[in-house]
Amino acid sequence: MKLKGTVFKYGADVNTDVIIPARYLNVSEPAELAKHCMEDLDKEFISKVKPGDMIVATTNFGCGSSREHAPLAIKAAGVSCVVCDSFARIFYRNAMNIGLPLLECPEAVAGTNAGDILEVTLDTGEVRNVTRKTVYKAKPYPEFMLELMNSGGLIEYTRKRLKSRRTR
Repeated sequence: MKLKGTVFKYGADVNTDVIIPARYLNVSEPAELAKHCMEDLDKEFISKVKPGDMIVATTNFGCGSSREHAPLAIKAAGVSCVVCDSFARIFYRNAMNIGLPLLECPEAVAGTNAGDILEVTLDTGEVRNVTRKTVYKAKPYPEFMLELMNSGGLIEYTRKRLKSRRTR
């Protein structure tokens, strides 16, 4: 699975409260959540993000409360991948559950600026900075995680597996 997009870069401890502010937690529709993604951290994010773009940040991305709305808002905003030094554990799991690809690659984070173009290949773990002509290596996704991402998350992955078992 290959992804390509423009980078929005942030620092450490980007918490779920700035990814999707608590005042919008009464909303569950992904498109509506997307309208408010990152607005307390970067007011221009939602007007500038395009499908396929990527978020790059340093440490502890997604810390704070365990709200599932945060990765959902990011994915619905069109972000194809988040590359960080590290992720908060619950955010990481919530992102995997909805099919939002995440990669930990501190070297890529250090070598990337806002506005750079990245190409990410999940099955090899390659993070290519097209703008700077550099390549970094993150841990590649195992086959079952690639299937999960290609399915769009845990629910769709499970539906497909159950359906294939019924048709055998």
